[in-house]
Amino acid sequence: MVVVCAAQVLVQIGAFFWPALLPRMVALWGLSYSEAGWITAAFYGAYIVAVPVLVTLTDRVDPKIIYLFGVSLTVAGHALFALTADGFWSAFGARFLTGIGWAGTYMTGLKLLADRVDGKLMSRATAGHAASIGIAGALSFASADFLARVAGWNAAFFAAAASALLAWLVVCFAVPRAPRRDRPPSAGAVFDFRPVLRNRSAMAYAIVYGIHTLEMSALRGWGVAYLAFVATATGTSAAALSPAAALTVLGLAGTVASILGNEAAMLLGRRRLIASALVASMVCACLLGLVGPSSYLLAASLLLLYGPIVWLDSSSLTAGTAGTAEPSRRGATLAVHSMLGYTGGFVGPLIVGWILDAGGGMARQAWAAAFFVIALLSVIGLILFAAMRPSGLEGDRSN
Repeated sequence: MVVVCAAQVLVQIGAFFWPALLPRMVALWGLSYSEAGWITAAFYGAYIVAVPVLVTLTDRVDPKIIYLFGVSLTVAGHALFALTADGFWSAFGARFLTGIGWAGTYMTGLKLLADRVDGKLMSRATAGHAASIGIAGALSFASADFLARVAGWNAAFFAAAASALLAWLVVCFAVPRAPRRDRPPSAGAVFDFRPVLRNRSAMAYAIVYGIHTLEMSALRGWGVAYLAFVATATGTSAAALSPAAALTVLGLAGTVASILGNEAAMLLGRRRLIASALVASMVCACLLGLVGPSSYLLAASLLLLYGPIVWLDSSSLTAGTAGTAEPSRRGATLAVHSMLGYTGGFVGPLIVGWILDAGGGMARQAWAAAFFVIALLSVIGLILFAAMRPSGLEGDRSN
């Protein structure tokens, strides 16, 4: 478990270099906000296309093989961005390739763990895996900002490629291959998702995961730009806590919140914890839109409160899907979970970019509209989750 989680930090640390550097790249390349949103969304769009194939294959193929393939594409995507990106299309293509790599490493890494733990440990193994992804995401912002300042944005993406290459070597030589398993008689066709979609409990968690990831990607994709806008609009120096530093703190706090949220779900009830997180998330989004732009300190504080709330149910949702899936279809179920999740991840940055362009660019009313739309989606997620009433996991307290 430790080896896989360490590898996840190394391979995913470059995932958010683009959002971290977005304001300067918009200015450097003369991009519109919609174009910047599309480059961010390309990562998630590629994930959506690739994850049903790559993660589902882990029900038949050793997950280690799929994982190493995904890491290879991650290395190539970061290297191509550093070498060839000079505008919209070249950046879009490199980020798309990196997104396919993410599809081959994120849930595949979880599958490596899930196949090796029992039901009682499933929830905590999922939380540990989510923590490694959260740490990587948090460090991504600070690392990108530091490397770009010291050596330029190209060097930052070269460093991301080198880190992913190290992850490939770690997994290749330190993680044993999975033992060969007989195919269960009831397994059916490898890409038959109908039994997965009929699993009401797993789908309830997966649908809300889509809303969760939409919020998370919008926050990661535009958080630096939002705080930079507030600093400029209020004439405030952000030297004490720069936008990139704030997103780093947010990511680390979110990682802790995800772990604690999973433990809270086991103690208080999984459905109750997830519903509470959705309500609190809606409130924070509205506050960021209404009063956040009036003060940089207030905006940063609200963002640092909002982030952990968004992350609070991350592990709980993924553990819910994995734990209520049929064991023989866990890979396919996680593939659908990820596909729904990263459909939200794809849409989130685009929604913000479109609203900013429609509202005349970086303006207070445009940011308010963007956050209100995100809050409305949280309400929709809450209604769907309550209506579907998914099952808890072994070891959870009954709601």
